[in-house]
Amino acid sequence: MADNAKANLLTVDDLVSGYGEAVVVDGLSLQLAAGQSMAVLGRNGVGKTTLLNSIIGVTQRRRGRIILAGRDITALPAERRAQAGIGWVPQERNIFRSLTVEENLTAVARPGPWTLERAYNLFPRIKQRRANLGSQLSGGEQQMLAIARALMLNPVVMLLDEPTEGLAPIIVDEVMATLTRLVRDEGLSMLVVEQHAQRLLGITHQAVILERGKIVWRGASAALAAAKPTLEKYLGVVKR
Repeated sequence: MADNAKANLLTVDDLVSGYGEAVVVDGLSLQLAAGQSMAVLGRNGVGKTTLLNSIIGVTQRRRGRIILAGRDITALPAERRAQAGIGWVPQERNIFRSLTVEENLTAVARPGPWTLERAYNLFPRIKQRRANLGSQLSGGEQQMLAIARALMLNPVVMLLDEPTEGLAPIIVDEVMATLTRLVRDEGLSMLVVEQHAQRLLGITHQAVILERGKIVWRGASAALAAAKPTLEKYLGVVKR
């Protein structure tokens, strides 16, 4: 286990976690190498969000370890995990609605390659809106801001929970194009929960499917994209 932890950027080892008395993630293990991306898939309620919440430190852990870049962060509170290098884009976005776009970005900035200029280059739309309050942005703009804000932390790994949920198709295309750029051009390590399974499999390296808090399939994203029976069984996706 120790050798594997060193070989992988992020290791989740035999994790059992949930909320209160409820166990949602049950004995789950996965590894993510530096520069790799992973699609976390499954139907609603199977534990995908709880897995991400457990990695960032906001669930009740009953067993297991979480290791980031060779460091055991299991006992660290959420804010210390962010400082250790976990970037988080929650489903709710959680931007600061009473701050401007630029204040949202600079308030959380940490030293590293991702600067305000680079964030604006990635999302020209929010640069145009930099003086607007978070509450004045559209849903798509809020999602772009949430991603840019997580990048301003200069994380070693990014976790994204349903980054395209509720967005117009044209904005979905834009967000997916951005994730593709971050994975392929920037080499950013990333775990992504997403309902658009086929599209996500097209831009990620690896994939896991969760069922009842356990991983029931793992492998290359390209292999899963071609596995019609598996997609239908676990995701209800009919590949055409």
